[in-house]
Amino acid sequence: MGTNSAKIREAIEQIRPADVQAMERAESRQLNLTKPPGSLGRLEEVSIRLAGIFGTEKPVIGGKAVIVAAGDHGVVAQGVTGYPQEVTAQMVLNFLAGGAAISVLCRHLGMRQVIVDAGVMSDLPSHPDLRSLKFGRGTADISQGTAMTRQQAEQCIEAGINLAVEVIESGIDLIATGDMGIGNTTASSAITSAVTGIPPEETTGEGTGRTPEELQHKTRIVRQALEVNSPDPSDGLDLLTKVGGFEIGVLAGVVLGTAMQRRVVVVDGFISSAAALVANALCPRARDYMVASHVSAERGHRVALTGLGLSPVLDLGMRLGEGTGAVLAMPIIESAAACLSEMATFAEAGVSDRDPDPTSNGEATS
Repeated sequence: MGTNSAKIREAIEQIRPADVQAMERAESRQLNLTKPPGSLGRLEEVSIRLAGIFGTEKPVIGGKAVIVAAGDHGVVAQGVTGYPQEVTAQMVLNFLAGGAAISVLCRHLGMRQVIVDAGVMSDLPSHPDLRSLKFGRGTADISQGTAMTRQQAEQCIEAGINLAVEVIESGIDLIATGDMGIGNTTASSAITSAVTGIPPEETTGEGTGRTPEELQHKTRIVRQALEVNSPDPSDGLDLLTKVGGFEIGVLAGVVLGTAMQRRVVVVDGFISSAAALVANALCPRARDYMVASHVSAERGHRVALTGLGLSPVLDLGMRLGEGTGAVLAMPIIESAAACLSEMATFAEAGVSDRDPDPTSNGEATS
């Protein structure tokens, strides 16, 4: 992967693998906490991952935020979605007004919401909670050629890195990736197929709701985009340039910036996972900092998660995007860290551990 961006190169160089020794200490601590080994199930696995991310067997979670990046997609001209393109801008306004699902969840769960205009087609009014970046007025039609220039792809990723660093420096330890963009499941299907080698028939889903005939058409468009562009699955910038989206690029940068800062990326649904695939192609070490929040009902999401080697925390049959699944998983992730860090060990609590030899009845044997 070649890039002219010093910012991207620096971020990649600074991303280190998760701390294996901290994970080993966390695993040992889990075995000595006042509970039967393994009785907290997946919470134990998540807590050990957190230990590796934070570099301590007693990870502590501070602030939590979701970064929702929005962008339009030129491929909607091919009839791949039932919603008009204007919905992207309208939903951004809904986020800012507090009326969207992600806004409600953030409000009720006490999480910060950061909204980014990465490339919405229409102009949006200025708002104190809106980051207006706009790397273009929607991408080009990926069924006809590349989504964007390589320079635009680099700019998106740079902005995501900078945004992640800024948010983390404000006291945030968990960053969820969220999205908004009519047509972005088509781009995500193309990215997922390109990276995993799984055909479009298995990565393309209903999105905002497609009939069987419309789904076949959408699948053909994804296949056409791959044939026209031939994206290089080992080059994250090539993937983003050829079949990506501006919001996907920003989220890929958020993943890299969060990993660089040794914090947790809580990956949301299909579009967020496509962004994670782009980030992983740029720097495979970034995967150590990802936690998959849930598995979407969108067909290609399981394929993307398998490609990332991640197991989801939740399965609620959701397919909304916006970061909704990720913010729902955050309290569970936070709870995993708290149990590992705050539970007493058997020795600390003065509680008898299980007998190492259950046949001895507590008596010495000769």
